[in-house]
Amino acid sequence: MDEIIVDEQVDITDKVCPMTFVKAKVCMDELEDGEVLAIRMNDGEPVQNVPRSMKEEGHKILKLIDNEDGTYTLYVRKVEE
Repeated sequence: MDEIIVDEQVDITDKVCPMTFVKAKVCMDELEDGEVLAIRMNDGEPVQNVPRSMKEEGHKILKLIDNEDGTYTLYVRKVEE
């Protein structure tokens, strides 16, 4: 499997919904088309909501990894319209 090259990372484990998506979206907006953002988030609402919201924004979900410490890392490629 190809390794994902990450252009930027953001840790939103200290945020609660809806601020989790807001912080992730701000970071995504700063990237160029095609760049990848790694988002570290807590289990629960963020894992349910952030990937769905990123997909609704038109971005490509590459992978969601369970870090096995109560957090997940979501890899998202920015797609501009």
